[in-house]
Amino acid sequence: MEIGALILAGIALLAVFLFFYLVPVPLWITALFSGVNVPLTSLVGMRFRRIPPAKIVNPMIKAFKAGIPVETAKLEAQYLAGGNVDRVVDALIAADKAGIKLNFDRAAAIDLAGRDVLEAVKLSVNPKVITSPTVAGMAKDGIQLLVTARITVRANIDRLVGGAGEETIVARVGEGIVASIGQSEDHKMVLEQPDRISKTVLAKGLDAGTAFEILSVDIAEVDVGKNIGAQLRTDQAEADKKIAQAKAEERRAMAVALEQENAALVEAMRAKLVEAQAAVPLALAEALRSGRLGVMDYYQLKNIEADTDMRESISRASSGNIPEGGSGTSGTR
Repeated sequence: MEIGALILAGIALLAVFLFFYLVPVPLWITALFSGVNVPLTSLVGMRFRRIPPAKIVNPMIKAFKAGIPVETAKLEAQYLAGGNVDRVVDALIAADKAGIKLNFDRAAAIDLAGRDVLEAVKLSVNPKVITSPTVAGMAKDGIQLLVTARITVRANIDRLVGGAGEETIVARVGEGIVASIGQSEDHKMVLEQPDRISKTVLAKGLDAGTAFEILSVDIAEVDVGKNIGAQLRTDQAEADKKIAQAKAEERRAMAVALEQENAALVEAMRAKLVEAQAAVPLALAEALRSGRLGVMDYYQLKNIEADTDMRESISRASSGNIPEGGSGTSGTR
């Protein structure tokens, strides 16, 4: 009997535990006294659908107290889809207090898109300031300017789903700064009126297609960088110099090659001359043997050669005795 009583007591305790687990009576009582009518069957159904009832009931109580009607089915669907029900309800409450039009479906879509809907609502009320990285631009006079801007933005609730983020805003503003500097004739104009950059950037409508609305673009700092124009001209001059040197070297190499070729031709002609001179004695001997040349003719030819050699010797000797700077004739006889 005692064992049976213990078993019955254990079964009873287990049944009580299962009952209070499946039927969250304290949570139901809290909702009831808060004015939220949630049937016990709905709470039990949440258990079977693997939804913690507190994740649904507590946000419902907050929404009811804030005067925002929400449906239990939509809250459950948001939870099952992987959304943050509590954050969605907080965003609805914050938007209602700030006078921002935001319904549950829009807030749920923003949350499921991976964005913090509560932070977006706060950003709509309190704009955010984004400091851009230093942007380098060059004016038409070739001077580089380094600009840092502060971009004031607020969230655009209607474009949060599918809209671009902060990185796109920063990139577009940087592009606008570079374009504005590039349109300036003189870098001094930018230094004197930096607000021209802000006006040019704002006029471009850079927040189109983004999740933000640009309120202002303020130039925080403008520094003068390098003289890019002079550097480019110097680099171009250096490149032209190297090209000219290469062409001159090419012409010199061609001249050297031509000189070597001419020297080879001279040597070839000299060899032919030596060959022709070597054939002269043979021709004379043949002429003497055949009788076409007499002995007297031969001696007369030798006399002519001797006379020619003597004249050349005298001419060389006379040229060697001419004093430097002289007129070409000797002063004494």
